[in-house]
Amino acid sequence: MPSRNIVILISGGGSNMAAIVQAAKRGRWQQRYGAQVAAVISNKTDAGGLRFAQEQGIATAVVDHKAYADRAAFDAELARAIDAYQPALVVLAGFMRILTPEFVARYAGRLLNIHPSLLPAFTGLHTHQRAIDAGCRFAGATVHQVTAELDHGPILAQAVVPILPGDTADVLAARILTQEHVIYPRAIAQWLAQQTITQAQP
Repeated sequence: MPSRNIVILISGGGSNMAAIVQAAKRGRWQQRYGAQVAAVISNKTDAGGLRFAQEQGIATAVVDHKAYADRAAFDAELARAIDAYQPALVVLAGFMRILTPEFVARYAGRLLNIHPSLLPAFTGLHTHQRAIDAGCRFAGATVHQVTAELDHGPILAQAVVPILPGDTADVLAARILTQEHVIYPRAIAQWLAQQTITQAQP
């Protein structure tokens, strides 16, 4: 079975990244799909998730976006760092940078993101407060393939979470995050399983 390296991009604490790493071990992704989390890359040197990755024996790297003149130059260097691991899949897990169309095209079909809303509703930022302000009864999270259009692309998984009376954005965000930790690893495992089936076909 061909080796499938997964590279995860983070900007902060990396709780979704940690959930993916733990799910990969529990689900024996290496044995089942030939897949492993090969590297965690951040655009911030102080991203808390880097330490977790290092403790798990996963390679880490930092590509500081502030060191580059523009988004294109940053994305080009980020792509070089990613490509060193020959990734089958690139996973955005709280990576707080808008990517150029050229970067997205480079990893077309193998670039995933999780967004804290029930897409196509509430693209962009401040999704939880916007859902509360709109009077929504439900919110949630969406795993999707990344396209050049922000927070669009084929949907792979969603989790629906009730909005309760008195919810603040922070309280709702915490409730949704617990579901993100469930659906993101599951969506990745399903993606890997589909790739395994496709590559096994004559």
